[in-house]
Amino acid sequence: MKQLRLGVLAGLFVVAGVLSWAGARLWDSVSTLPSVPIAAPIVLGVIAVILLATALSIRARLRAQRERRPGAKGVEPLMAARAVVFGQASALVAALVCGMYGGTGVYLLSYLDVPARRDQAIYAGFSVLAGIGVVAAALFLERICKLPDDEDDNKAPAT
Repeated sequence: MKQLRLGVLAGLFVVAGVLSWAGARLWDSVSTLPSVPIAAPIVLGVIAVILLATALSIRARLRAQRERRPGAKGVEPLMAARAVVFGQASALVAALVCGMYGGTGVYLLSYLDVPARRDQAIYAGFSVLAGIGVVAAALFLERICKLPDDEDDNKAPAT
């Protein structure tokens, strides 16, 4: 499994943001711009909390196992792999969603004198912040579940 790269996530964010900004301009010139749902930052925040709780739980279990505490539950490798895949998928989707709401929010900044548009810009800003929280929690989870490098793989086998 490949590690998430911050550059890829930032690239997705920027591309989605530019496309969203252009789409918002076009859509608003033709019709009424759809609103940013208030549930968007809430859902992203819940996903970030779930990822963070999973990472902290796995970290505590690994620490207890490493310290050989009596009754310590180990971490099943398949469970850790599933958690990492969930984190990576969440980070990729969050980068796209953040870019989408970020582009829409940037477009809405020119309409802050209209109360409804100002509220939409605030929701978009909170969505971007919550999405950044998802990405940070996913990267933390990935770091927790990373296997230590095996130094013997680089050496020639002893004969």
